[in-house]
Amino acid sequence: MGDDITLLVNPAAGRGGGSRAALRAARVLRAAGFSVRAVTGVDAPDAARRAREAVADGTGALVAVGGDGVVSLALGAVAETSTPLGIVAAGTGNDTARACGLPIRAPEAAATLMAEALAAGASRRVDLGRVGERWFAGVLAAGFDSRVTDRGNRMRWPRGRLRYDAAVLAELAALHAVPCRIRLDGGPWSERDITLVAVGNGPSYGGGLRICAGARPDDGHFTVTVVGRVSRTTLVRVYPRVYRGTHLGHPAVSAFTATRVELDAPGVTGYADGEPLGPLPLTATCVPGALRLLAPPAGAGSGG
Repeated sequence: MGDDITLLVNPAAGRGGGSRAALRAARVLRAAGFSVRAVTGVDAPDAARRAREAVADGTGALVAVGGDGVVSLALGAVAETSTPLGIVAAGTGNDTARACGLPIRAPEAAATLMAEALAAGASRRVDLGRVGERWFAGVLAAGFDSRVTDRGNRMRWPRGRLRYDAAVLAELAALHAVPCRIRLDGGPWSERDITLVAVGNGPSYGGGLRICAGARPDDGHFTVTVVGRVSRTTLVRVYPRVYRGTHLGHPAVSAFTATRVELDAPGVTGYADGEPLGPLPLTATCVPGALRLLAPPAGAGSGG
């Protein structure tokens, strides 16, 4: 494994803290004997292109510095390759890092972990979800939650998890169920009115909302959460339980496991890891072990 490391940096992550986090992580990695260079890109496609070029040129590791958005960009470069991915979680959500037991908003700790793993030639295999040519590490959302994500991405205030909460409140005014067709692992189509459906490779989105509680990124399948038709009052009452994952006990909520999930609903856009995938219909496939991750073994802790 090479001793050069490429940092893929989102400078705007975490209220502009992405650059600071990159500098702090780079100091630790250089002190450990690694050669470090940073790439940003003028926009997301350019950043993705630079990440792919770094991997093609043989970088020893690609490190995403920022939130789940920059991790999503990095996945397109490293998925199903021998190049490991490191994560310096410096964004507002950091759900991928949280699911994999990585440090949150602790650049030095994240860099130390990566340096130790690289020196030992160690990495952890984790699953990824795939929709067409797009990869995701966390949750694919469709319905109410994708509309919330879309609104939250457009908001400039408040920051962090409060932004997601504010977007939820704003979307409640337009709450409505939509007819949706769902098929799991090539079985029969199920038709139902849904408020939302979430396909989880990991358990959470929105900075800790455990919508797919119980999902693990190394178990070889998705956890699928379907919320049927509910009233505004019910949603407001149940919503706080999502942070603990106890919403799964509500009668309007169903949970399934599958390796292939097909979704079709009119006027609904799918989001994965907070990024738009496009309108339904969409098909998501779990690809076991698609990512080499510089992370502690499964069950070693939550990292924050």
